[in-house]
Amino acid sequence: MSDPSKQIAVRLRGLTKRYGQVTAVDGIDLDIREGELLTLLGPSGSGKTTTLRMVAGFELPTEGTIHLGGADVTGRPPFERDVNTVFQDYALFPHMSVAGNVGYGLRVRKVPKAERRQRVEAALAQVRLEGFGDRRPAELSGGQRQRVALARALVNRPRVLLLDEPLGALDRQLRQQMQVELKAIQDEVGITFVVVTHDQEEALTMSDRIAVLRDGRIQQVGAPAEVYEQPANPFVAGFIGTSNVLAGPVAAELVGEEGTFTVRPEKIHVLEPGAETPAGHCQATGTVRDVAYAGPVTRLTVRLDAGGELVVLQQNLATTSAEVAALAGGKVRLVWRPEHNFRLSPAPVPASSGG
Repeated sequence: MSDPSKQIAVRLRGLTKRYGQVTAVDGIDLDIREGELLTLLGPSGSGKTTTLRMVAGFELPTEGTIHLGGADVTGRPPFERDVNTVFQDYALFPHMSVAGNVGYGLRVRKVPKAERRQRVEAALAQVRLEGFGDRRPAELSGGQRQRVALARALVNRPRVLLLDEPLGALDRQLRQQMQVELKAIQDEVGITFVVVTHDQEEALTMSDRIAVLRDGRIQQVGAPAEVYEQPANPFVAGFIGTSNVLAGPVAAELVGEEGTFTVRPEKIHVLEPGAETPAGHCQATGTVRDVAYAGPVTRLTVRLDAGGELVVLQQNLATTSAEVAALAGGKVRLVWRPEHNFRLSPAPVPASSGG
């Protein structure tokens, strides 16, 4: 986990990018610490990729500053910034071997051949591809090509590594494996990683901290558990995972307080018929409108007698899909602990959006 006392690797102040009348990034202030993996998370058009491209030097900000390791690099071209970028399509040279791809940047910089070979071997070892140097990209799996692209960036020993949807081209199972692998590599090499993704599960799995973006503005920055369990506003609550929002008279009845609250689906339990309500718990009754069996869990959508709906995730410890389907249309009692009600602040008014 990140140490707040660590030196700042990237400092963004008032970072803004406009394209004509469209504001893609709207006054971002963000400190990224040395040695952490920070994810820029948001939907399409939230400004996360534009922010990454400005840090890389591929786009110049309309306003604001970018500092890398304390130096103002706002107006510097990409080759004068101590960063490297890994793109979603990896951009490997198909006619070159793996070693040739990894060592290309060193060759351009005229690093001596012996040192180049040593650094390429070390970079391949860092990404668990020892012995793959003579292969061509076409002979590799998607996950292996992703790691070659990572080695090509790491071999230059950048201060900061920028990754734009690095796992986007992989299938779901490989993507999940590479989430764990990428974080393990980052921990081992100790370089600051800034990752752009729209995938909430990916951000929660890999990140030391997450910056959630919407319409060019940061909505919340925090550790994965903080952002998930204590969302700053309704947008964050709804974007990261599934969130139930209780507001108005429904909140007053079920929570016992005025305001807007969120409670996560996995915190809510369905009481067995005839079971007593645990003392001090929040409770609600309703009718099961929809049932979705998903192997390890069942997702219930319950239309509440008090008004509105709650989504409930129930573990399938000894439940078959047929038993789950039989719940549809039935009456249920729901309970959850009051400390799992998290009060939400209003979401900031969005600006005009960009890419």
